[in-house]
Amino acid sequence: MVTQDRLEEMRQEPEPPELDLSWLNLDSEFGVQAEVGRKGLTVEQINVGSYGEAPDRASGHSATPRGAARDERMPRMGYVIEDATETFSDSAALLYDEAVSRQWSSATDIPWETIKELPDGMERAMCQLCTSLTEVEFIAGDVPGKWLPKVAADHYESGLFLMSQVMDEARHTDVFRKRALANGGGLLFQGGGGGLRQILECTDYSQMSAMLHILGEGFVQTLFRMGELISHNEAEKRLFRLAGQDESRHVAYGVTHLKYLLEKEPERAEEIHWALDMFEDTTVDPEQQNPGLGTALVYILGDGDMDEGYKLFMNVRRKQTLEYLHRVEVAGLKGRAERLHPTLKGVLERN
Repeated sequence: MVTQDRLEEMRQEPEPPELDLSWLNLDSEFGVQAEVGRKGLTVEQINVGSYGEAPDRASGHSATPRGAARDERMPRMGYVIEDATETFSDSAALLYDEAVSRQWSSATDIPWETIKELPDGMERAMCQLCTSLTEVEFIAGDVPGKWLPKVAADHYESGLFLMSQVMDEARHTDVFRKRALANGGGLLFQGGGGGLRQILECTDYSQMSAMLHILGEGFVQTLFRMGELISHNEAEKRLFRLAGQDESRHVAYGVTHLKYLLEKEPERAEEIHWALDMFEDTTVDPEQQNPGLGTALVYILGDGDMDEGYKLFMNVRRKQTLEYLHRVEVAGLKGRAERLHPTLKGVLERN
């Protein structure tokens, strides 16, 4: 039962709580102002003053935004990649802003109505290619998602870029699945998956990035760039073109991250060589390859003539290999051509 005294107490105005206004007196860089440019307010433009200084080593395991005052009561969040050399890239912020500004929709930006009936063999070949790309792009989105919770808040540009890559790869998974189902062919044969699992299970971020961003996505980027050659309609041309522009960002991040790593820790070059040695071997191992991917591409390139298609396919593989060697050279990894897998060396030696 509520007493009269208790009722009177409840009717009284409560005492206002004592407010913590210590944030008003923080010794911060108050007054720092970013300037809006012709592309709007980008990440690079807000990286001014001390806010733009990414530390070589993250200052803790909390989610404190870089430049904010740290609350010592903040619990540890479990971020385990503290060194900038593990994930950082001087171009990460730029690539993230580009990714945001160039998002597209597989539902509305691809002219699906331009797809017309194809001969059964050609439709099956295109569907096999798209089945394989659906599988590849799914893993290419899973891998950055796996590493995101480990990237320190102090190196937020890397985290932003990886988030954009997950979105890109989700769209690629979506668009290639749609092409496989849009014209009566459907999804066909799954690949061997050895290389995909090798990337997924890699326990070192920089090794993973070299395998995924530089070699794996680099080979796929070359394939997307030749989309005009393997397309039969405007829908296919558009989807390869748009996916290619996304893939270029992922490759650029991998190259600039490796460059950053080797400039800071050149002694790690052998470690990256070792990772690429293994991944090259998996990439060319017939037991690990998708038996349908290569032959489907040969069929499409030769318009059903397998001999002619194989010649064109080997030209594509040569281009993939040359571009791969150029990327690692730009990143500062010396001697890769000498260590190249014999199968890929053989591709370069073909007339």
